[in-house]
Amino acid sequence: MPADDDPGLPIKLGPCSNGEYLPRPPTRLAREIARRTRVEADAHARALGMSRRSFLLSSMGAATMLTVLAACSSEDEGGSPGGSFAVDPEAQRDPDAAAEALGGDEFVFDVQGHFLEYSHDVPGGGAPAFPQSQCGEDDARDCYSVDKFLDLIFNKSDTNMVVLSALPFAGSPLSPDVMAQTIDIADRVCGDRRVLMQGEAHPSDGPLDGVLQNMSDLHSRYDIGAWKVYTHAGGPGWYLDDHDPEAPQVGNAFLERAKALGPPVVAVHKGFSAGSRFADPIDVGPAAINHPDLSFVVYHSGYDGDDEGPYVPGDRVGVNGLITSVGDAGIGPGGNVYAELGSTWRAVMGNPTEAAHVLGKLLVAFGEDRVVWGTDSIWYGAPQDQIQAFRTFEISSEFQERFGYPPLTPEVKAKILGRTSAALYGVEPITTGCEISSDDIEQMRLASTDANRTFGPATAAAAAPLMAAHNIAY
Repeated sequence: MPADDDPGLPIKLGPCSNGEYLPRPPTRLAREIARRTRVEADAHARALGMSRRSFLLSSMGAATMLTVLAACSSEDEGGSPGGSFAVDPEAQRDPDAAAEALGGDEFVFDVQGHFLEYSHDVPGGGAPAFPQSQCGEDDARDCYSVDKFLDLIFNKSDTNMVVLSALPFAGSPLSPDVMAQTIDIADRVCGDRRVLMQGEAHPSDGPLDGVLQNMSDLHSRYDIGAWKVYTHAGGPGWYLDDHDPEAPQVGNAFLERAKALGPPVVAVHKGFSAGSRFADPIDVGPAAINHPDLSFVVYHSGYDGDDEGPYVPGDRVGVNGLITSVGDAGIGPGGNVYAELGSTWRAVMGNPTEAAHVLGKLLVAFGEDRVVWGTDSIWYGAPQDQIQAFRTFEISSEFQERFGYPPLTPEVKAKILGRTSAALYGVEPITTGCEISSDDIEQMRLASTDANRTFGPATAAAAAPLMAAHNIAY
């Protein structure tokens, strides 16, 4: 737990899990970045007459850490990392320069948002075993509220819209009723439609006819923005394309029902699973080519926590596995498969070379109109640091030439951050804040009780019981 004058670092690179995987231990590079950031932050805070806490919670603190991250990565790789963070040096001590460097007027649409609403009157009295419990409240149960979610997403980050995602098990505590209530509250507070909900489906959990009827019932009661499935959790493992005769043959039936009911958007978890074969994206390409009227949003882009390098033809590990599956099916850039960055960007943004490979090869394989923004928040706390890091990230000219990666222009970033998802979900972009000025948002960050916290477990020992509690193998 950080000291009172140390709210945690502004770019959250420390080990953390969303509860679906074991976090990597901190690297030597990450430890050095943290050490040097605190040294630089102390110097800048003294020069500006600020407390360490205030500085680390400001945009200047984030600019300082991104500058340190870029410098340390360059030193670590002999001056030629695959990517870097372009931040004006003045941004470390000038709030206007920091706002210019890290801010933006893009439409930010997070298509993978998570939270739980939790009642204090639940028998037993304790908070559930979810990362959200680490939000910093004296009573962990106070972390579980609609207000907390909306505050972290809209007041403490530049997110304009968010999709509420279902969770990886049947009987989810984030019920459709809670999602609908959250949407209603956000509509009333913000004055416009900023929160969408997914329809939850667990095709292998129980008789198939009942599961399909539940989808129809859900569709009749709620305004569904997309359908969400986990092929490795929430019931026996299954595949979207039913290619394994030993697995439940439910994939095509689910997809046909999703197409018949609408909307024709399916979000599927692929990657992060501690090795489950059913979370492998091998089925994405065949399912997508056989269902051209559906759009497939592949959460995590197949990333599984292993180190990512350039694409190797035929490789079926991690992000490469998704690229291979879709390529083998004959689906190229602009097809009906979208690569989503939730937890993936958070995991790689501390390693600019790895980040350049992940973003670069996804853009080559899927095109700049098929890579979409998600953060898996609020499992990691407010997603502002992820947004700030992405805004300033650049792929090196060497990697562009060597691997054919496109430059991350402002236009490409704007598409990834929100414009592509707006078209996919059929919504009009909302670029205004939730009736709170940018100055108010900054002041709320400075006064934040949760500070720069990450909520998820930071060690394998802490993540393992969380995963076991939710029947996720590790």
